[in-house]
This record gives sequence, C-alpha cells and structure tokens, in this order.
Amino acid sequence: MDLGIAGKKALVCGASAGLGYACAEALVREGVNVVIVARTPDPLAQAAMKLEAIGSAKVYTVAADVGTEEGRLRIFGAHPNFDMVVTNAAGPPPGDFRQWSREDWIKALDANMLAPIAIIKAVVDGMMERGFGRIVNITSSAVKSPVDGLGLSNGARSGLTGFVAGLARSTVAKGVTINNLLPGTFDTSRLAGNFAAQAQREGLTAEEVRQRRIEKHPARRLGQPQELGNTCAYLCSVHAGYINGQNVLLDGGSYPGVF
Repeated sequence: MDLGIAGKKALVCGASAGLGYACAEALVREGVNVVIVARTPDPLAQAAMKLEAIGSAKVYTVAADVGTEEGRLRIFGAHPNFDMVVTNAAGPPPGDFRQWSREDWIKALDANMLAPIAIIKAVVDGMMERGFGRIVNITSSAVKSPVDGLGLSNGARSGLTGFVAGLARSTVAKGVTINNLLPGTFDTSRLAGNFAAQAQREGLTAEEVRQRRIEKHPARRLGQPQELGNTCAYLCSVHAGYINGQNVLLDGGSYPGVF
C-alpha cells in the first residue's frame, strides 16, 4: 500500500534506538524526510547513517533533550515546520510512591506529559494552516492497564492521554489527527535492561526473567519494534485521516479487557 506521504517531513523524538528508531525507519521507507532527535550525539549519528542507507529520503539530526525548552528551541530553530511528529521519551523509574518527592513528579511530568504538549503546541497551528498533519505520541500500555510500581509513568502518561483526547477533536476538521500508540512488552534494549534489573533483585539470570515473561504472554513472544514502527507510519499516512483521538494498544493481547 502506498501511504501517500513520500516527500513529507517528520520529526521523530527519541529516535537513536528502540521504538523511536523503528518509527523513523518505517517513515524513511515510505520516502518521508525525517529529523531524528536524541540526547546523545554518537548513537544519533549512527542511527542516521543506517536510515540514510535505506533509500533516498533525507535524514537530519538534532542532538537535544526534548524535555527541556532549550532542546525544543534547538529543534524548531533548525526545522520550524513538520507534516508529522512522533513524540517519544523514556519512562520514569519504578518505585514506591511513598518515596517520590515533588521533584520526582515534576521530572516525570516534564518528560512524559509537558514536553509532548509543548511540541504539539509548536507544530499544530502550522499543520492546520497547511491542511495536513499527523501527530503520534508513543506512550505506554500502562495508560490502559496501569502497572503497580510505575506510578510516575501511569500518572504522567495518563495526563497526556486526557489532553490529547480533548485537543484532537478541535484539529481534525483542518486535516490534523492526533493519536497515541500504547506499546506493551517490545524487544528493546530498555526492556532488556529492565529484565536485568529484575534478575538482579530476584537472584535469577536475565534470560530466565525474559523467558518467564514470554511464557505468561498470550502471544508467547515479545513485540518487534518494526511492528510498532509500521503502525506509526500508517497513522501518519493519508489513509488514516479518520483515525483521531485514539489510543492504539499494541500488546499482543496482554490486556484482558473488552474495551
């Protein structure tokens, strides 16, 4: 299927690896010119080289922390206009809410709620003026099924979800959709790190923790980043103009509810 977005320009955050990179890769395969952003320059440059080898789409890099105003100014100073934006940031650490300070909450809100909102604010009016825009926020399946111990993520990402639900209804008539992707357990380096930390706490090997998780999963496997990337590319396509304000859950059926 031709997604109809070749030649357009996308901003993809957290794109040096993992799910962000998978989204950038899927868009580049569709001929979309991408600006990829991450905090660390070397992995970002390596990601750009891999993306440039895929096809003729242009790949730009901006090393910046999108969770800061300075980082966002750096991005939009170099590239003011986008047809598509994919927001993405690592989740805050787990823990006991009794131990979290106000500063812990502010950091979580800045990264996983306020930064995506600031990015949306920077691009949405221009998208509406031009009559086309796609905004996709990578959040978490915890928005649908909160995870004990991930209260910082549960709270901050749910706040973004509520904001998007209201805003999306006011943009779609001008050709701009806003949706959220809710990944479950995907085979990324971040998940591997979580397995390693859990293994250390429980006196197991990381592989034992991984296999135990897979055995409990309905799909009996972890999600592959390319699966989320391809879904992201479709949501950015010309065919997805009637998908708006939605939370698209990609978890292989782990969520047990009907709705």
